[in-house]
Amino acid sequence: MKFGVNTFLWASHFGPEQFELLPTIREHGFDGVEVPLLRPLEFQAYAIRRALSRNELACTICSVVPNGLSLISNDTETRRKTISYLRECIAGNNEAGASLLVGPLYSPVGYLPGRRRKPDEWKRAVEGYQELGPVLAQHRVHVALEPLNRFETYFLNTTADAVQLCKDIAHPNVGLLWDTFHANIEEKNIAEALRLTGPFLKHVHTCENDRGTPGSGHVDWHGVFAALRERQYDGWLTIESFGFALGDIAAAASIWRDLAPTPEEIAWKGIEFLKASV
Repeated sequence: MKFGVNTFLWASHFGPEQFELLPTIREHGFDGVEVPLLRPLEFQAYAIRRALSRNELACTICSVVPNGLSLISNDTETRRKTISYLRECIAGNNEAGASLLVGPLYSPVGYLPGRRRKPDEWKRAVEGYQELGPVLAQHRVHVALEPLNRFETYFLNTTADAVQLCKDIAHPNVGLLWDTFHANIEEKNIAEALRLTGPFLKHVHTCENDRGTPGSGHVDWHGVFAALRERQYDGWLTIESFGFALGDIAAAASIWRDLAPTPEEIAWKGIEFLKASV
């Protein structure tokens, strides 16, 4: 397995100001970082690629659908703009030297219309990623779609639904991101849910039930690691947590308090726990 850490622990964006973090991240045993791509025109892909290479670190990229866009909207122009945005993210992913783009890339985080998902919305998500399939193949990028808990989205909450969405899209470059925090809320048994992912599992986010340090709370880590070993998973285990004063990012993740004495404690103690458990 490969061990990563999301740089949202330290900053809401990733650029030259954060490059000084990379040697320390490498020294603590990480194989790579996960960096945000939220504004494609501002994303410094080549500078990031060079900085990662200098520090012998690999990279995955996370993103979200901005407010005002949605792949599942009933408005044709909104969907068109969302496809264009995702195309730019895919291209930026490739330029940064990464092959994996992850996140809830269907509608904005926190958009809750007060009703259940509609069949037409599901159909639009499927058609959107079928349209993006050739772009993914061209750039040699894979997308891992993330189910979120019910307080952050109404569209995709469970592992079973995420697997069905991947089956309906039916493109080899589209799979799912499985996150221990969200699964701990939505699944009856998170280890059994992980076993459902089958060939569609492309990425794993690891954090505790409070979004803090892996191993410090009540997530069923024994079951999680048993399921990963059974399926011989050899992809990324990425610690995803959030800094304590990141403005809109902290608000979107509902981070209202310090999750540890320092962000570094989440990363350094987290990787010790993960490496001792796999």
